[in-house]
Amino acid sequence: MTVHSFQEKFDEKIDREDTIEPRDWMPDDYRKTLIRQISQHAHSEIVGMLPEGNWITRAPSLRRKAVLLAKVQDEGGHGLYLYSAAETLGITRDEMLEQLHSGKAKYSSIFNYPTTTWADMGAIGWLVDGAAIMNQVPLCRTSYGPYARAMVRVCKEESFHQRQGFEIMLTLSNGTEEQKKMAQDALNRWWWPSIMMFGPPDAESPNSESSMRWRIKRFSNDELRQKFVDVTVEQTRILGLEIPDKDLKWNEERGHYDYGQIDWDEFWNVVKGNGPCNKERLETRKKAWEEGAWVREAALAHAGKRAERKAKSEAA
Repeated sequence: MTVHSFQEKFDEKIDREDTIEPRDWMPDDYRKTLIRQISQHAHSEIVGMLPEGNWITRAPSLRRKAVLLAKVQDEGGHGLYLYSAAETLGITRDEMLEQLHSGKAKYSSIFNYPTTTWADMGAIGWLVDGAAIMNQVPLCRTSYGPYARAMVRVCKEESFHQRQGFEIMLTLSNGTEEQKKMAQDALNRWWWPSIMMFGPPDAESPNSESSMRWRIKRFSNDELRQKFVDVTVEQTRILGLEIPDKDLKWNEERGHYDYGQIDWDEFWNVVKGNGPCNKERLETRKKAWEEGAWVREAALAHAGKRAERKAKSEAA
């Protein structure tokens, strides 16, 4: 069969909403786009453990400590699912991690902001994980099978994280005046970075058009951002807090909330590595990789010995 014939079959599968599996023929650009997106998603889960991990020992109660510990552990698991999905496309985990550590691969810009109070744990769960769910639920129907299947479990666990974060914010907003101020301050600091999470405007997004055509993505950046704003405004009212946007207002004609101008200069500055915590996050990940080398070596040695014993047993 010619490349043209393979392309036609691929296009037909996409049009029929069939999933593409690892052994199926796929265009090089489709494979590259998936590797970039899935590895970036995996890196975001792993780096995303850091802003919350440093609050585990400072959580205000044993219950809060246990829940946060479970959440951070979940995020580590999500990263492993996603690295495994990316490996089916022909890239190794070591290659992906080398790209992360060298700065070649990106992760979500949201994780380059500091967590300065306990209320940030609530804001991250409610806003950051809420934005992640909005973006990731459609990925359960993405065209690449291993990615879609990994996302089913990820989304179920992320929905728990979002509810946990909202509960923290609700407790604080119904607490003392100082606690309510803390919750409002966290909302003020995390609101704009959260709506930047959906990526640049559609007109400026270099990958959106092809990703939509291949059904890797089901909705555009701006569509998902608008849906997130509409849902979150109503949740904010329940909390009795205020979204830090003087231009936010309901548009009867559109049936959506209008919102203010996003500072895209800030977004691109963080993406390029100049955010408040970019250097700290990357250095922490590299240090963990280097200090964990002995664990990886021991695991490989153990696996090698088990394989050797198995081969001898079968030979006997």
